[in-house]
Amino acid sequence: MQNLLDPAILFFLFGVLAGALKSNLEIPPPIAKFLSLYLLMALGLKGGFALAQSGLSVSVMVSLAAAMLMAFIVPALGYQLLKNRVSRFDAAAIAGSYGSVSAVTFVTAMQYLEANHMSPGGHMAVALVVMESPAIVMAVMLANMLRHAPAGTIALSPSGGAAVASAGGLAGVPPLGKILHESFTDGAHLLLLGAMAIGYLSGDAGSAVMAPFSNDLFKGMLAFFLLDMGLMVARNFGAVRGQSPVLIAYASLGPLVHATIALALAVMLQLPAADAALLMVLSASASYIVVPAVLRYAIPEANPSLYFGLSLGITFPLNILLGIPLYTYFATSVLS
Repeated sequence: MQNLLDPAILFFLFGVLAGALKSNLEIPPPIAKFLSLYLLMALGLKGGFALAQSGLSVSVMVSLAAAMLMAFIVPALGYQLLKNRVSRFDAAAIAGSYGSVSAVTFVTAMQYLEANHMSPGGHMAVALVVMESPAIVMAVMLANMLRHAPAGTIALSPSGGAAVASAGGLAGVPPLGKILHESFTDGAHLLLLGAMAIGYLSGDAGSAVMAPFSNDLFKGMLAFFLLDMGLMVARNFGAVRGQSPVLIAYASLGPLVHATIALALAVMLQLPAADAALLMVLSASASYIVVPAVLRYAIPEANPSLYFGLSLGITFPLNILLGIPLYTYFATSVLS
């Protein structure tokens, strides 16, 4: 309940309400883009400052290895579950979206943990970057395998009919190398990593100088951005209506399964509770910005309303409102 009374979360709910009421309230796209870049820059600086204090250690490398492992486990499980229930191209795209991560969910979780006097390691911002691209690679590779499957290979379409995979590939699809280059050099990734490097190099002196920017403004900027996200969620409710109950269940319950696997891994590796909570959040989140933008061109056979609508219309609000406090509770209960 405390999470729902947080001003940033209340602005998110207000945005959903305003969007549902068909209000003309909107955040201009350039402003929304700036807010996104600000949050990533501030997050990177915070992570760099924290990493400068803690230093690189075996525990840091173990946490990053766990994040990388989850980045492969989640899309593999998702594709196996969905491949015989929807078109296999749709299954690959959905698995890619859910195997990747949501930076906004991560930022909100960081704010929640700090408000509850928990201090995750600065390296977890690196985990955010580490978990973004493996799912894209897997989704693109699966799509290429489907395109070169023997003629007559049958997959279910979203409507339940048959879809035949082409034996000769699809004209106009960018080569894998170009797709991977775009995913690895995405501006948001580079900004996050660059800000983290700057924070690490500048250390305590940089932290003191940048505190008004990275700390004092952070909460208000996050609230403004979540207002915009609430408006976006409301606009995408329509894409969720009428979808298969299997997809609705996957978008609702899949994140809980992914978070449970992450918690089991954190227990095995004896990660700190705050780091484990963030690993659960990352594993349970789904990308609705970077990955859909890449998959729209990399897998044009897939239906964008499925992987975008499910991640933004169902998984994102569930994680923001309920998931973050739930994952934090179980992480602290098991590992504290």
